[in-house]
Amino acid sequence: MSSWLRVRPSCNCRMSVRRIVNEIAETPSREWVSSLPPSHLTLIPLLFFVSTFYRLSLSVRRQLYSIGLFRRHSLPVPVMSVGNLTWGGNGKTPMVEYIARCFTNAGISPLILTRGYGGADEAKMLQRHLIDTSTKIGVGANRAMTAATFFQKYGYINFHGISSSDRHVSNNTSSNTSNLIKIGAAILDDGMQHLCLRRDIDIMMVNGMMPWGNGNLLPLGSLREPLTGLNRADVVVIHHADLVTEQNLEAIKSTIWELKASLPIFFSKMEPSYFLKADNPSCKLPLSAVSNAAVLCVSAIGSPDSFFKTIKMMGPLYVDRIDFSDHHLFQIRDFDVMRKRVEKLHVKSTLKPVVVLTEKDYDRDPDMFRQLEPYEVLILCSLLQIVTHESRTENDFIEFLKQCLS
Repeated sequence: MSSWLRVRPSCNCRMSVRRIVNEIAETPSREWVSSLPPSHLTLIPLLFFVSTFYRLSLSVRRQLYSIGLFRRHSLPVPVMSVGNLTWGGNGKTPMVEYIARCFTNAGISPLILTRGYGGADEAKMLQRHLIDTSTKIGVGANRAMTAATFFQKYGYINFHGISSSDRHVSNNTSSNTSNLIKIGAAILDDGMQHLCLRRDIDIMMVNGMMPWGNGNLLPLGSLREPLTGLNRADVVVIHHADLVTEQNLEAIKSTIWELKASLPIFFSKMEPSYFLKADNPSCKLPLSAVSNAAVLCVSAIGSPDSFFKTIKMMGPLYVDRIDFSDHHLFQIRDFDVMRKRVEKLHVKSTLKPVVVLTEKDYDRDPDMFRQLEPYEVLILCSLLQIVTHESRTENDFIEFLKQCLS
C-alpha cells in the first residue's frame, strides 16, 4: 500500500509566483482551462508576452554569434558539451560524470566546466563522486576564463598526446604542481545554450518522462530554446528510458528524426546503488533499507517524479513526498513542513518513517538535515547507465564519442 500527496511548499510571494509559473509550464496548453485555477490563467497572457520576447532575443543572439559580432572562444583540448532543451531533470550532470570516468579510464585527465547553480550543489556532488580520479572541476559563469585558469595552473596535453610546453604553466606554480596530470579534455556541463565556447561534440539529453514540456518557451513552458536546436546536436540521449513506455519512446524518437533524420539516439537511466546515512555519510546501506518501511521522499530537483517512482519500486509500505523547485535552498521553515509531514506519516503507518533525499539535495547543505532528528535521513546514490535498446549498446555509445573526437 502506498499513499502520497505532491506538495510544493511556498512561504513568500516570490516562491508562490515561481510555483504558479512551474505549474503552468508543466501543464499541456490544451489542458490549461480545465486544469488550472483562474488565478493561474490570468498570468498566461503576461507569460506569453515574455516568452515571445525571449524567443526573439534567442534569435538575435544566435545571429550575432553567427556573423562574428559575439566572440566564440576555443580551448586547446577537445571540448564535449552536455546540454538540453528544457529545464531540469534531463540527466546532464550524471552524464558529465559518466563521460569524466570514460576519460579517466582512458588515461585522460578531464576538466569539467560548470556554472554552479543553486549553491553549486551539482559541482559538490561531482567533486565527491570523482575525488578518486584525476578530474578537475571549474565553477564559474565565464567557462572560457575558468578553463584558462586551470590550463595555466596544470598545463594541458592535446588529444594526440603532444604535451604543452612549460610556458603554459604559471611561473608561480610549484614543481609539485607541474608534475600533476595535464588536462586532456574539457566537459562543458549544461553547455547547449553556452554559445561563446566552441565544442567538438554536442550531447543533448532529453527527459523521457517530459521531453518537451508543454511545447512552449520559457517562462510559458519549459523549453530553453525551440526544438530546432536539435539540429546543433551530434547525439541525443533519452534519459529515464526505464520509466517510460515503448510507445512514448517511439514518439520522442519520431519528433527528433523529423528535425534531424541522421541524429544518433541512445538511452540512459539512473541505476540506484545504495543509501548513505546523512548523519554518517561513510556508512552505506543496501537498497532494501526502505523495503516494507514508511518513507517520506524530499526532493528539489528538475524531475521529482523519477525520484519518487524509483523509491516506490524498492517496496516501501507507505510513501509520501514533498517536492520543492529545482535547486531550492532549504530554509528553517521548510524543515518545519518536513517534520509535520513525517510525523503525520508516523501516526498513519505506525512505523517510524525514513526520510529519503537525492544526493544533489544533500550536497546543497548537508548539515541542515540534522534538524529532522530523531528520524533517520538517507541519501539515495545512483549512477547513470547507458542501456541497450534496439541493438544500441554502451560500447556503441563510447565508440561513437571516440569517432567524433578523432
